[in-house]
Amino acid sequence: MNEEGSQGVSKGLLGTRKQSQHIVHISISGATEMHMGQQNPLVDGLSLKELGDSVLVEIEEQRKKMSFLKHVEYRIISKCFQVPVHRRYSDFELFHSLLLQKFIYRMVPPLPPKRILKGVLNSISDREFNDSRRRGLQRFMTLVIRHPVLAGDELVNIFLSESSGDVQHKLREAFKKSGDEFLSSQMALHGKVYLPEDIHRQAATNREVIVNIHSSFHKLRDVAERMAQRSRENSTDLLMFGKDLSELGSDTSDLPASAVLGKAWLTQRKSLVELSGEFGLLADKAAHQGSREEDEVVEKLNLLLEQLQSYKELCDRHDNGVLLEHQRAFERRSSVVKHLKNQNSIEQPESRLTQENTIITMEMRSYFSLLCLHQETQLVFTHLPLVTNILGAFVHSQIQGHKEMGDVWGDLHPKLKSLFDSANEASSHSSTELKTCAVIAPNVTRKTL
Repeated sequence: MNEEGSQGVSKGLLGTRKQSQHIVHISISGATEMHMGQQNPLVDGLSLKELGDSVLVEIEEQRKKMSFLKHVEYRIISKCFQVPVHRRYSDFELFHSLLLQKFIYRMVPPLPPKRILKGVLNSISDREFNDSRRRGLQRFMTLVIRHPVLAGDELVNIFLSESSGDVQHKLREAFKKSGDEFLSSQMALHGKVYLPEDIHRQAATNREVIVNIHSSFHKLRDVAERMAQRSRENSTDLLMFGKDLSELGSDTSDLPASAVLGKAWLTQRKSLVELSGEFGLLADKAAHQGSREEDEVVEKLNLLLEQLQSYKELCDRHDNGVLLEHQRAFERRSSVVKHLKNQNSIEQPESRLTQENTIITMEMRSYFSLLCLHQETQLVFTHLPLVTNILGAFVHSQIQGHKEMGDVWGDLHPKLKSLFDSANEASSHSSTELKTCAVIAPNVTRKTL
């Protein structure tokens, strides 16, 4: 890289940056300038408490004129703006697409998928799908506003605060004015200065470590999902058990005369209907346990998984994008330089300078991409201590669930004991009557004879 070419490219980048200085960036948290304001951008230094805002995504279903046509809107409330805005899934799609284009060197979290077979699912599946998508959108927004760079961008500002109906137009206009992060970053010109000589080795090592962590989190999430599903299935089974008890107790058919212990059964049968309500309460507790495991354990693991997935996608973009383009630029430069050596043209210096500027720009992008990748790696490591919080939530959920279920089972036990005692008394009474009849019957027979 020659000094003259470097200065030329630097002036060009600075000029582009000056044109975009009028863009307003509203920080959602004090940590949003972490990457820009530190003396050493390779050091994160953030704690979990400093990462971003909180956001709530709720479903607001609106029906169109024809009852069979409907669309779903999402109500978003950010702690920072405190003004609810309504967005459709198409708004999220555009927002996500523009973030990827502007922050190609950053972790942009994934969106939940579209429904492929629209209208095929029944109403219950619709509700489940909509709730699953809502959860996915909430995770997406949470990761966006927890990101120290993304959170302070104008695109996020518009998406979380703009209440007018033309939010997509305003997002596009904002993106056109700013371009990608490289054009406006204060570190774009000096990324190489901050990078250690073994940055490629460090990047490869970090990637391998995070891929292994991602695999382990997948296994933990799958186990947590199965546990939550078992709690929901347990709720269904307990509810059915209580229903069957109620049907059994509600049977009013007469017993045959030969049923000697019929009085004991009649006594028990009356109590079964009351006991069925206890199993309904147990079913509610089990369902609550499943929801608690889903919200406090599964969802938090999904949040970490999606961040790790976005990190893997970032590594792929780095390997297949910037580095590949850099290599192609060097190949083009070599062929042009070789060609220019064989010519004596007036345009030779200008053409050579253009090629040099192209190569230098790609070099700067390459170093900037590596710098951003290192910063994103630090951000991933900042989130990893959340595993301790998730484990604590898991243990607390199990303790709470078992306690609530144990209390209901404990209340059920004396009721069963009372039922059995009543049945035993009725059974004893029936047995006494049977013996009396057995004694009287022979005497009657003798007198008759």
